[in-house]
Amino acid sequence: MGIEIEDKFDVSPEFTLPDLSGLGDVVGPKSHQLVALYFDTPDLRLAARGITLRRRRGGDDAGWHLKLPKAKGVRQEIHHPLTRSTKIVPAELAELVRAYTRGAELRLVAELDTRRNVTVLLDGDTRLLEVADDRVKGTVYGAETTIVRWREVEAELLEGGTGKLLAKVGKRLRKAGAVPSQATSKLAKLLEPAPPPTAPTEPGTAGAVVVAYLATQVNALLTQDPRVRRAEDDAVHQMRVASRRLRSALKAFKKIVTGTDHLQDELRRLGAVLGEARDLEVIRARFAELLDGLAPELVTGPIGARLGADLHEREQEAYGRIREELNGDRYYRLLDALDELVSAPALGKAAARPAQDELRAVAVAGWERVTKRYEAAQAIDDPDRRALAMHDVRKAAKRARYTAEALKPSISGGMGKLAKLAERVQEILGVHQDGVVAQETLLGEAERARRAGEDTFTYGLLIGIERGHAERADAEFPDIWAETAKAAAKIL
Repeated sequence: MGIEIEDKFDVSPEFTLPDLSGLGDVVGPKSHQLVALYFDTPDLRLAARGITLRRRRGGDDAGWHLKLPKAKGVRQEIHHPLTRSTKIVPAELAELVRAYTRGAELRLVAELDTRRNVTVLLDGDTRLLEVADDRVKGTVYGAETTIVRWREVEAELLEGGTGKLLAKVGKRLRKAGAVPSQATSKLAKLLEPAPPPTAPTEPGTAGAVVVAYLATQVNALLTQDPRVRRAEDDAVHQMRVASRRLRSALKAFKKIVTGTDHLQDELRRLGAVLGEARDLEVIRARFAELLDGLAPELVTGPIGARLGADLHEREQEAYGRIREELNGDRYYRLLDALDELVSAPALGKAAARPAQDELRAVAVAGWERVTKRYEAAQAIDDPDRRALAMHDVRKAAKRARYTAEALKPSISGGMGKLAKLAERVQEILGVHQDGVVAQETLLGEAERARRAGEDTFTYGLLIGIERGHAERADAEFPDIWAETAKAAAKIL
């Protein structure tokens, strides 16, 4: 797997590659004949999302390649060894695009036969950048077979290159007559798939702003899907955040995009499935850090194994439940509903109103909800009931933060500052909540250790540390709240 950073250019058949001397040691050009078979659903769902799945022979990297978009000009590339079959996609790669195919067949849709001349820039033995001059014959397989020919140039960063070098090469290519390509890939140029449909909203309206934000979060959730299936670092967390942001936005903007109660329930369920593995991952790392900070003589019994290996085993079981969820029909129905949400949402009357006034009022209401819940919590005498009420304050602050962040690029009036204030409330209450949860986990692990006849001294020590963290956060919160409420009042 690697990250592909490149610039693509359209050039004429008569184009001459410019002199690249002075930018590095120039090696080449070296010629390759590449034949790539591209697979997609019959309605080109992968191509519409900028995803390419191919089997290529020839050149230095023959094999199966799956390219997933990460950002403009940046794609994640996943490799699989060349297989004997030219018609069946390896199961490992088919699994990674299931969020897009959703049970539809993957079949051969196109073939690219490319004569490639490669020039490489080096710094000693370090490869900096590769310029590929491609003459392409593209064949589209469908009801009728069509053939298209063109020429293009790609400048791709290698392991030792920098963005500055890529920009300099691009400048020379443009000066020689190359034009930046609008196509994300050769396949996109060949097939010209229709982009996913978008909602018919009027620019500047509340509906336009909200639907655009929802589309961004749906895309974020889909982008994390293959990363979660590969158990990549932080992927579960990012997918969970996307589901939470979507659910929060649907709650906050329910008068603008209507009829989403069932969708919110499904997003809550998905978040809960993702959250189990994420919470175990976080708490396992938390305990490892605490144990590392203790003097060796204070660590007794096999506590490292219980708080490490045992929790890791539970975490892997939770990952298994995630994979089962992501391969289920219920998840695919959710994704279908999210597609419909951003392409044909049910819009309320408020959606047609100017975004500035309508959406700022939503952000103000979100912060007022935090304030009311805090005041209600402080009026409770029973400590346990008050602690539960403060957890509701934290959830309200998170929702207020997500709402303000959603509006920050489009609405004036301090949305960015309001988001940071809400995040501050969320974080300090989170420190308290995390300490409480950690104590509960440690008590459970200590009980299992006691039943096994193990020394539980260190468990008690860690519980004391966690209790201290939670109590300090609880004691500090009133002053933080006073400062935050005062700052929010100035904004609102």
